[in-house]
Amino acid sequence: MSDVSHWSIFINAALINNFVLAYFLGICPFFGVSSKVETAIRMGGAVCFVMLVASVCAFSINKILIWIDAPYLRLISYILVIASTVQLVEMILRKLSPGTFRALGIFLPLITTNCAILGLALFQTNKGYGFSQCVVYALGAGVGFTIALVLMAGVREKLELAEVPDLAKGTAVALIVAGILSMGFMGFAGLGA
Repeated sequence: MSDVSHWSIFINAALINNFVLAYFLGICPFFGVSSKVETAIRMGGAVCFVMLVASVCAFSINKILIWIDAPYLRLISYILVIASTVQLVEMILRKLSPGTFRALGIFLPLITTNCAILGLALFQTNKGYGFSQCVVYALGAGVGFTIALVLMAGVREKLELAEVPDLAKGTAVALIVAGILSMGFMGFAGLGA
């Protein structure tokens, strides 16, 4: 896969195959944290950091597991790395930004079980990316995740000011908006050709 350009990998991960709006991975924080733009940006930053660290570690772990002929240990190894990274992020946020830590609430530990991060590690391994391509893929996926969160949060903030029928309030309108955003991102599919 060394013939794929870094720019193409980044655009592919961020827009064309957005983890949230195309693959439907990471839906729990997408719906849970996307009520305020400020919180969505912070959660996006945390997910970007975890994706970057998980990607670098997954690349290294994959090389080691192939070298010792134990590729069947990939999944459990990736889960351990992701859980450790999330704990690191949680400790840093608790110390440096208690407000952000409280605002993210239960969704910060849920990054551990965020299938988008595990998907990133598995996808990059299956695509056979080199080290720099893995880093770019992780950054693109993180930026795409953040874009989806911020877009959803912005729309939800505007919907608080609008008259929404009682039938569509709450989860129903969030699902409708997510569907429309997903269809909008389908328009980027032409960039991948």
